[in-house]
Amino acid sequence: MAKPRVFISSTFYDLKQIRLELDRFLSNMGYETIRNEVGNIPYGKEFPPQNYCYKEINTIDVLICIVGGRFGSQSNINEENSITQQELKEAQKAEKQVFIFIDKDVATEYETYMLNKNNPDINYRYVDDIRIYKFIEEIHTLSKNNIVQPFSNVEDITSYLREQFAGMVKQYIIDQKEKKENTTLSDINNTAKTLRELVEYLNNINAEKDTQIKQIIRTTHPIVKPLKDYIGISYNIYIDGKKDMDMLLRAYGYTEQNGDLNNFIYTKTKENKTITIEIDKSLFDESGSLKYIDSAEWKDGYINRTITEDNFDLPF
Repeated sequence: MAKPRVFISSTFYDLKQIRLELDRFLSNMGYETIRNEVGNIPYGKEFPPQNYCYKEINTIDVLICIVGGRFGSQSNINEENSITQQELKEAQKAEKQVFIFIDKDVATEYETYMLNKNNPDINYRYVDDIRIYKFIEEIHTLSKNNIVQPFSNVEDITSYLREQFAGMVKQYIIDQKEKKENTTLSDINNTAKTLRELVEYLNNINAEKDTQIKQIIRTTHPIVKPLKDYIGISYNIYIDGKKDMDMLLRAYGYTEQNGDLNNFIYTKTKENKTITIEIDKSLFDESGSLKYIDSAEWKDGYINRTITEDNFDLPF
């Protein structure tokens, strides 16, 4: 089972012990931690190391940002930000779940900064660069994903995270339950609609009866639901044969791959990932028409999807 990936973002030397303790806490909870000082980030040779940190944020689930009194190294993207601050911005831009912790002394002195930010002669005790307070002010002005928690020690951080993670698990359970209920209701409505169409057909015999019943059967064919789920389609689709399937998959960016005797294989690349859909050829007759299969006869192996991540070259 895949573990949630948690990126720990902070300056290093002043918060080294907190980073270590936080890593131990997250690992004990079964999470995968990402820390640049222990080689968790694959660095390439084409860009500065910090750029690979920003890139890695696209692959994580949670970013924990710890703000202390040191500004740290300056970002090569925006000179007003440190690398830590830019990592937080990248996570917020990617709509990742973030938790922001600010040293309690820094958080307290921030109020003094807000009262005197237009006075250049003020000296601040707990930060080595006023840009830290400017960044905290920017965080507070964000409309979402900007909850800030002060801390005095690592126990303050781990206690808060334990509560938050528990709440996230509970919300996930609630969301899954609602999703299942909504899916069930949708399936009932679709079945009722199909039955109404069949009744209308049986009560209205005409020259097009064969075409109508064929369309209803193809609309409710067992291949339709997994195909819609894999592609991400929310509306009803009609599959009469391989030609229809080819056109549908091409419209969503898939390309057919040749050479497999048993399956039709379609692939596409998205966000450094290769998505592959395999469809059993036995579902179609020699003319390419879709065979009707009863739901009770349907096998999960008739259609499959796999997602693989593309590897990047390592620096050595």
